[in-house]
Amino acid sequence: MDTYKKIYLLIALLASSFCLGSAGDIVHHDDVAPKRPGCENNFVLVKVPTWINGVEDIEYVGVGARFGLTLESKEKHANLFILALADPPDCCSKPKNKLSGEIILAHRGNCSFTTKANVAEDAGASAILIINNRTELFKMVCEVNETDVKIGIASVMLPQDAGASLEKYLTSSSSVKVQLYSPRRPVVDVAEVFLWLMAVGTILCASYWSAWSAREAAIEQDKLLKDGLDELIHMDGVRSSGIVNINTTSAILFVVIASCFLVMLYKLMSYWFIEVLVVLFCVGGVEGLQTCLAALLSCFRWFQPAGESFVKVPFFGAVSYLTLAVSPFCIAFAVVWAVFRSISFAWIGQDILGIALIITVLQIVRVPNLKVGTILLSCAFLYDIFWVFVSKWLFKESVMIVVARGDKSGEDGIPMLLKIPRMFDPWGGYSIIGFGDIILPGLLVAFSLRYDWLAKKNLRAGYFLWAMTAYGLGLLVTYVALNMMDGHGQPALLYIVPFTLGTFLTLGKQRGDLKALWTMGEPERPCRHIQFQPSGS
Repeated sequence: MDTYKKIYLLIALLASSFCLGSAGDIVHHDDVAPKRPGCENNFVLVKVPTWINGVEDIEYVGVGARFGLTLESKEKHANLFILALADPPDCCSKPKNKLSGEIILAHRGNCSFTTKANVAEDAGASAILIINNRTELFKMVCEVNETDVKIGIASVMLPQDAGASLEKYLTSSSSVKVQLYSPRRPVVDVAEVFLWLMAVGTILCASYWSAWSAREAAIEQDKLLKDGLDELIHMDGVRSSGIVNINTTSAILFVVIASCFLVMLYKLMSYWFIEVLVVLFCVGGVEGLQTCLAALLSCFRWFQPAGESFVKVPFFGAVSYLTLAVSPFCIAFAVVWAVFRSISFAWIGQDILGIALIITVLQIVRVPNLKVGTILLSCAFLYDIFWVFVSKWLFKESVMIVVARGDKSGEDGIPMLLKIPRMFDPWGGYSIIGFGDIILPGLLVAFSLRYDWLAKKNLRAGYFLWAMTAYGLGLLVTYVALNMMDGHGQPALLYIVPFTLGTFLTLGKQRGDLKALWTMGEPERPCRHIQFQPSGS
């Protein structure tokens, strides 16, 4: 295999290691801080819009406490309150200033959170904002030995920088008013519908391209059988050089290599490491985009001569003139995306490059039979569950979710994801799906269509329609689970693999094709008996 092809497949392997469906967390469950009467609220994010001297200013985000009054979910029902600075600042004793329904701003420390809330409530405050001593948010819980936890006001933690800004305005005698409310996510966001269509459409396109290539190669092989064995052997070498068939060993190794790569990302997550991933993603995206564009343009007769004419390029091998022609555009597209990837609509470029990469991978990499597909998806199923759920016990947090979000990197997540901004979500953010959730089940779906075409099965009698439908349903269940879990990241393969693989295995057994699918993969095609005339001496 060409060196550049090996590099491309390495990038594809790294891309496939991210298997996650997510919409961002709004409710933060915590089993370490158990619930008890009076201390049983969920940890919810809270919006804190501010008005300085009557002019609307910055909106901050805090987190609600385990105790106290629950907040309104709609902005129109949330009252506007005057903000007052606690005196003493820690609010551990009765404030010196008189309160009559204001929200009090206090510093963390010197006493428990419930003590601060009780003091603020007794003083007449309507709520308490507690400034953390760090820039991140902190979950406020009840102490084990505390009994006075029946608190009738809301308590919200603010990050240090937000609290410092509000404190600065108050000390400068500015009038500060705030609202407190915690909006809920919509049950279904349009972004999830579009993301579902993108994932299903990507596999659909890749499967038809892969099946068409396999059928063309089979027809060409049949024609060559008439012309002589030497030419056939020569053509088999050429035809197979661009395709990589996964075997059982590589299917198992995928989980090991992907796990090592994921842990490396988790441990080395930083700005510079994300930059390396961006470069790798751009390399894979450029190759995928130019492959897809060249194949698409070759369908038009004006471009066919350029697509069928090749030139040998050092390191890359034989490259068509059409591919060389579209390469500058693809490189420029990837570079522009990389430079401006922080702008609001950069997700469009990321999705275009990602879809092109996925389609090309599904064209190059193939599952030869159902046995390999079963092993690959079963390993991926366990891999996804382990790194999303089980890793919390070993690393105190979900490794897959941390890596996907790009925590500690200063970036908005890794690039190996398809993402769409949540359009009707008051919290904003993105709905995302990992490349692995498309590539890995897509390998099996593409195999089903290749089998159907080579076996000359119609759509209903074949396996592709059922495999494609099963994938779509599995992904749909993933989004249902995602919304039921309040936006917590879900291992999509937990739902997709049983649907897709289970449907394939069940149908194969019912139709009596399971043995052929399991071992040979492709249906037996009749071979013509060729007789060679001895050459004259």
